[in-house]
Amino acid sequence: MAVYDRGVLSITSKSPYAVRALVELHRRGSAGPVPIAELARRGNIPVQFLEQLFATLRRAGLLRSQRGVKGGYSFARPAAQIAVLEVVELLDGPLGQGATGVFAEAAEAARAVLAESTIADVAEAEARAAGAVMYHI
Repeated sequence: MAVYDRGVLSITSKSPYAVRALVELHRRGSAGPVPIAELARRGNIPVQFLEQLFATLRRAGLLRSQRGVKGGYSFARPAAQIAVLEVVELLDGPLGQGATGVFAEAAEAARAVLAESTIADVAEAEARAAGAVMYHI
């Protein structure tokens, strides 16, 4: 048995950046598509990097894009139905794949936390931490 399984718990910068942008998209509500440049600016994320991430999420059916002057991105499914684990695994691959021993246990614990947290949950937790109130219609 390997003492150290390399990469099995690897989450790159892709996932946190994507979750940050998706939370911002959720905050914008249903006001229509949000330009990617605005999401990138608000999340302090390089636009080209976010474009790549959102293209992957669009192809996977999490996002919808609209071209043109009033273009941008919107959710294809409600943010309350998009688990953080789904985003992580779309962008970084299966979490814990190939893990053994204690690393398999750690990966399973991380998977459970990420599977139980949705984009809407993350947005609400951040709003609570900032002292803001979120209203849902």
